[in-house]
Order: sequence, then C-alpha cells, then structure tokens
Amino acid sequence: MIVEIDREADGRWIAEIPELPGVIVYGDTRDEAIARAEALALRVMADRLDNGEAIPELKEVFAIAS
Repeated sequence: MIVEIDREADGRWIAEIPELPGVIVYGDTRDEAIARAEALALRVMADRLDNGEAIPELKEVFAIAS
C-alpha cells in the first residue's frame, strides 16, 4: 500500500492511503503522519476482515511515495 504524504501550508504533514478510502491523517512531523496513516490502515483492514469485507491484495504492507 502506498502512503502518499504532503506538507500543508501551515506546516502540518498529511498522509493518505488511497487504496483505503477514509485513511487520511495529519501529523506534526512527516514520520508521525506516516505512522498514524499506517496504524489507521491496519485498523480499517482488521475491521473489514471482521465484517467479511474484502481488503486490497497486498504484496507489501506499506511503501512511502517519493
């Protein structure tokens, strides 16, 4: 899953995982935003599995977009 990151005009970092709609978070640092996005993605996937829903096919768990 690709973690897309960007920096807002106010200095906050935003991280998103497009393969999982709704997985978009802010952090004070780049690393914090990435960690929060990864944690939320794992919770979303676990919830989907618990409810019998499909999750994206994974070759790697996470990769950071350049």
